[in-house]
Amino acid sequence: MIRAITFDLWDTVIHDDSDEPKRAAAGLPSKREARRALVREALVDHGTVPAGVVDAAYDVADAAFNKVWHDQHVTWSVGERLSVLLRGLDRALPDAVLADVTARIEEMEIDVMPDPVPGIGDAIEALAARYPLAVVSDAIHSPGRCLREWLNRQGLLRHFGAFAFSDEVGRSKPHPHMFRQAAEGLGVEVSEMLHIGDREHNDVRGPHALGMRAILFTATRDRDRAGSTADAICAQAADLPAAVERLVGAGPGRRIGAGR
Repeated sequence: MIRAITFDLWDTVIHDDSDEPKRAAAGLPSKREARRALVREALVDHGTVPAGVVDAAYDVADAAFNKVWHDQHVTWSVGERLSVLLRGLDRALPDAVLADVTARIEEMEIDVMPDPVPGIGDAIEALAARYPLAVVSDAIHSPGRCLREWLNRQGLLRHFGAFAFSDEVGRSKPHPHMFRQAAEGLGVEVSEMLHIGDREHNDVRGPHALGMRAILFTATRDRDRAGSTADAICAQAADLPAAVERLVGAGPGRRIGAGR
């Protein structure tokens, strides 16, 4: 029985990097360059380091983040990532300066917001009328507080009754803690939830290992369609409510062909 639905955010609700053209149109650097520039500028008054060395250290810190994220299912906070970077440079910043750089990186996707995936707001509203909803999302640069703000500004926050953000849970998808926190927040069993997301490993196999159902959503990211074990595949947000109802009607263990 499906009694509740959980949503991934990036490339499911939020169109990842759709803010980059907006930044370029406003004369702003890419987020990648802006993050590195913030560190370079902060170090000017606290032990100058050549720009190329800072950029290389940032790349190493990013690689370490990705290794821990994928292998240990933990997403370091921005502050933790910057601390790793600074230790590698054998430099330190005053607490107030480090806090300012951290906040500016965290809030970059609030200052210039990426767009919602087309049609996802209507799909969420339709599903919220029939099921309790929760967010289950990794936090890469934008922490849970900023992702809540993005949802609020889009008028979507009100539809969700629980949130599991990796920076707050202490684990990232597909770790069971992420989905269990959502289930606890909604007052249902994990096995009574259906998850919607764009990644086979995190958003399909992770939920399946817990006895959940899963829909692979391919509207903006279609890399995992081939060979997916999802219970359904949807290519458009408008198809999601009908796909959920078809899964409910199909019963346990049945897959459907929506959007294939």
